Amino acid sequence: MKEGNALNVKRLKVNMMHSVKYKQAYDMTEHQDCIFCGEPSMVVENELAYAHYDSYPVNPGHCLIIPRRHVAEYFDATLEEKAAIWGLVDEMKAIIDREFKPDAYNVGVNIGKTAGQSIPHVHIHMIPRYKGDMEDPRGGVRGVIPHKQKYVRNK
Repeated sequence: MKEGNALNVKRLKVNMMHSVKYKQAYDMTEHQDCIFCGEPSMVVENELAYAHYDSYPVNPGHCLIIPRRHVAEYFDATLEEKAAIWGLVDEMKAIIDREFKPDAYNVGVNIGKTAGQSIPHVHIHMIPRYKGDMEDPRGGVRGVIPHKQKYVRNK
């Protein structure tokens, strides 16, 4: 068995062993009005977080990485939840690279209403980028405030 396959089998066993434990510790049904709580469709998961494709994708492969525990903002998540989330970002990159073959990525989180957070359950957006998906992508995430996206760097 290849090392990668053995690692996947080990992860599956760990997920199966912990499935009852995390359902008890992180009862995702306690916030029934939250669209991220309940029984989500998942692409990948670990004990503390899961990832699924965005229902309103910016680009093909756009996904969300979400902690299982209902926590409103990123800075309220535990260190363990943050590690679990970022581990799934790496796993999703491999999946998206294979399935969608993007040229680049934007990865980010909206924290609070003023920053654009519309669902009070923390989630990381992972947006694959493709050459030509916008005319001039320079400035990247600075585009959240459009007139500040483009700038000239002083040398």
